[in-house]
Amino acid sequence: MFLIKEGDGGSLVQMVQLALKRAGFSPALIDGIFGGRTKSAVIEFQKSRDLLPDGIVGKNTFNLLRDFLTGYTVYTVESGDSLYSIANRLGSTVQLIENANISILANNLQVGQKIFVPFNFSLVPTNIAYSALLTELICEGLVVRYPFISLQIVGRSVLNRPIIMLKMGKGQRKIFFNASHHANEWITTPMVLKFGEEYAKSVVNATYLGALNAEYTFDNTTLYIIPMVNPDGVDLVTGAMERDSETYYDTLVLANNYPFIPFPSGWKANIRGVDLNLNYPAMWEKAKEQKYQAGYTKAGPRDFVGFAPLDQPESLAVYNVSVKEDFDLTVSLHTQGEEIYWRFGNYEPRGAKEIGERMALVSGYKLTDPDEFQSFAGYKDWFIMTYLKPAYTVEAGKGVNPLPIQKFDDFYPAVREILRVALTVLE
Repeated sequence: MFLIKEGDGGSLVQMVQLALKRAGFSPALIDGIFGGRTKSAVIEFQKSRDLLPDGIVGKNTFNLLRDFLTGYTVYTVESGDSLYSIANRLGSTVQLIENANISILANNLQVGQKIFVPFNFSLVPTNIAYSALLTELICEGLVVRYPFISLQIVGRSVLNRPIIMLKMGKGQRKIFFNASHHANEWITTPMVLKFGEEYAKSVVNATYLGALNAEYTFDNTTLYIIPMVNPDGVDLVTGAMERDSETYYDTLVLANNYPFIPFPSGWKANIRGVDLNLNYPAMWEKAKEQKYQAGYTKAGPRDFVGFAPLDQPESLAVYNVSVKEDFDLTVSLHTQGEEIYWRFGNYEPRGAKEIGERMALVSGYKLTDPDEFQSFAGYKDWFIMTYLKPAYTVEAGKGVNPLPIQKFDDFYPAVREILRVALTVLE
C-alpha cells in the first residue's frame, strides 16, 4: 500500500514534494524530509481536491499528485471548450495539447471527448533523487507528450519492477543508451532521460539540439534507451525502499560481508548482491578469478560476479534486447572519472577509436582503457567481443558516488555532447 507521512524520508518524499510544488502547493524545501511544512502543503492540496485533509499521502492523494509527475492530465471536453481555453485553464499550451493528441481536430472538439493535456513544464526533474516509480512515471509522461516514442517492458527486476525501454526514430541505424547498471550511479538515469526529452522536443519543433539536426536524425536513426537497468538497487540507495522491509534487512545482511563498504551509499549491485556490469559473458571466468582474488567471493554491495554469466534478470534483459535488436552502437552511462572506455582487450571495432576521440573532444573527457581489474564481463565488453561494433562506457562527472544531484547541471552538458555524437556519428 502506498503511504507517505510525516517523519518519512528519502526519494519518495522528494517526489511528493516536487509534485506539490508543481501543483502550486510549495512544501518549502525539496529535501526528502516529510516535516511540518510538507504536511501543511499536503493538507492544502487535499482540501483543493475535496479529499480528507489528513496530511498523509495515501493512494487517493497520490493518484491526484501523480499527474504532476507524469506531466499531464486527462481532460473531458465540455461545451464551449477550445484548445486555447483548455490550455489556459490547466497550465498547458495549444502546441503541447496538439503534440500529445495527433488526431485531434482543433476546430471540431466533441463534448465528452477525452484528451491528453500536458502541463507546461519540463518533465524530467534534475533536482531530486530518483526511484523506480519516478522513472516509470517520467517514461509514461514522455510517451504521452511525444506519441512517436514507444515504451516497452523488456524484463523484470528481482523484485518484479519493470525494466523499461523507450524507442524513437524511423531509421535503420540503431543506437542504444543505457543507465544505472550500478545502483549508486543513479544520476545517470536523469541524464539519459533529459537527453531523450530534449531530443524529442527538438524533433517536434524541427530544431537543432546543439549541432544535431533532430528531424534528420529522427528520420535516419532509431534511438533505444533503457534509463534504469537496476531499479531495485537504485531504490535501496536513494531511500525509496522501506527500512523495515524484509528486503532491506536482507541487503543489510549482505552488506555485512563487506563492512568496509558504506551502506547503502556504496551499493552498486542488484538487490541480490550481484554486480550487474560483471555479469555478462565476456571472459566472465577471468572477472570471477580477479574478484575472488580481491576478496569478493560472496554477494554484497559490489564486485560479486554472480554464479554464472547472465544469472540475474536485469543483465539478462539487457542482453536479450541487444541480441534481438542488433544495435549498431551502444553507450553505457556510469560515474565517475570523466573518462570514456572504447575497446575490450584486443578487440578494437573499426572506427571506434575515432568516434571515441570525437566524444572526448566535445566533452573534455579522456578517451582511455579501464584498468585490468575493471575490464572483463561488462556490457560494453560483451557487445564489442560479440559484434565487433562500437560500444562505450562513459564515466560521467567526478567526485564520490553517488554523485550529488545538486551538481547535475555541472555534469550534464558534457554527457549531452557525448550522447549527441553517439546518436549522429553513423549518419
